[in-house]
Amino acid sequence: MNKPFAITLDRGSSRLNHTGSWRTLRPVYVDHLPPCNATCPAGENIQRWLFHAETGDYRAAWEAILADNPLPATMGRACYHTCETACNRARIDEAVGIHAVERFLGDLAIRERWPAPPPAPATGKRVLVVGAGPSGLSAAYHLARLGHAVTLRDAMPQAGGMMRYGIPRYRLPREIVDAEIQRIADLGVTFELGARVDDIAEAMRGFDACFAAVGAHLAKRIDIPAPDASRILDAIGVLRKLEQGGDAPLVGRRVVVYGGGNTALDLARTARRMGAADAVIVYRRTQAQMPAHDDELREALEEGVTMRWLSTVKQLGEGEITIEKMRLGDDGKPVPTGEFETIAGDTLVLALGQSVDLDALRAVPDVRLTADGSVEVGPDLMTGHPGLFCGGDMVPAERTITVAVGHGKKAARHIDAWLRDRRVEPAAKHAPATFERLNPWYYSEAERVHQPQLALARRQGTFEEVHGGLDEQTALFEARRCLSCGNCFECDNCFGVCPDNAVVKLGPDQGFRIDLDFCKGCGLCAKECPCGAIEMTPEQV
Repeated sequence: MNKPFAITLDRGSSRLNHTGSWRTLRPVYVDHLPPCNATCPAGENIQRWLFHAETGDYRAAWEAILADNPLPATMGRACYHTCETACNRARIDEAVGIHAVERFLGDLAIRERWPAPPPAPATGKRVLVVGAGPSGLSAAYHLARLGHAVTLRDAMPQAGGMMRYGIPRYRLPREIVDAEIQRIADLGVTFELGARVDDIAEAMRGFDACFAAVGAHLAKRIDIPAPDASRILDAIGVLRKLEQGGDAPLVGRRVVVYGGGNTALDLARTARRMGAADAVIVYRRTQAQMPAHDDELREALEEGVTMRWLSTVKQLGEGEITIEKMRLGDDGKPVPTGEFETIAGDTLVLALGQSVDLDALRAVPDVRLTADGSVEVGPDLMTGHPGLFCGGDMVPAERTITVAVGHGKKAARHIDAWLRDRRVEPAAKHAPATFERLNPWYYSEAERVHQPQLALARRQGTFEEVHGGLDEQTALFEARRCLSCGNCFECDNCFGVCPDNAVVKLGPDQGFRIDLDFCKGCGLCAKECPCGAIEMTPEQV
């Protein structure tokens, strides 16, 4: 019996005649930028390390994080995970718990004592880093990995910057910070602590380059009438004094915090843990306008912190504080109403923002400052003074740990290029991997695993960590919820649905290619690709 004409390999058959000549569109495998990667201020390749994590290769996943961020256990706790806000998975059920998986990997590395990958051969170049906060630590780490000799100086007795002196222990345990700093020190970075730099121009002598990343430790203050000015404190000062030990700051039984950012919430929650019966936050705008994050506000309310929206502090009296009610004007800004009210308060704590002490830069030639008290830098983070780079709180940018870590990495790469008389050429960015590119039918619903929380009664009276971590089983499950948006993960769908057997498998981690001699351009592979990694493009005549 003769075989059907369409599937025979005999001369004159369709296969020999190369049926791809019918095609007007051809499929092309593409890479698109997943939204998690696109929104990470530290520049992590989140999709890549999640891929390693979901295969169970946790060390490879951790090392993939370290390529961009030396503080995964810290970041998994203190980052506000904008990656999850952008996650396409939220359009199906809930966003992937990226920060929780990152924390799991960071904690596992600490338990297993995994060292950082070894540095490159020594270059003979010396770099000074001023400021041992997240930006300075990140820069020191990456510079050391690149083979440079790094000296890191900081005015405080311990490294960590705002991670240690601005974030309470219940959010970020100090043993975690210490372990990740030690890993950086193990690369050969020299730490000079308790060594305030008053003149960066003088400090740079003997170094080939300098990265300055001084944190915003100066609290902003306003004039508030008070019979006893000692009862007006600043939030950062209270948190710093509490961290340094000794006599705890006296905040009293009834604490009023003036401000609406995350520091205000941290201080109010800390006051409750220090024994305050009442912790009230006074904020001049509405809840919707509050810059603090929703999760932080929710947890503060759970712990008994109360809020006074659309209110401003006018006067501090004996055991009471006078506030004025506000209303929103036509432009959405708060305006006074002339209505006053007194609330109980032993202490007023100001959480109105912080600024950076830039005095150490005054004597450096060609360094320009902005009107808002920041340092002008170029796209490479270098100031007008050759070899002096700045980042973190010192430059115009959002002030978060993740942004600071990203600045440190960016500065390190540009410093390395400057020392080698090269330029860093930015890589071309892929088009975004939008949800509309995906085929969600192939992804089953999988409810997100949420981190356990410390019991409320213990949260109110202890500095124990509020959020627990994932175990291996739940971290693996959470990593596998990743959709691999915009990038092939070799699911074999294209191979299986192609009616012409035109999809050729190239082997594990090698992907596929299209045999264009026999592809008719039907587009079935692109339509059935779960992650949107195939595009149909016009055939070139």
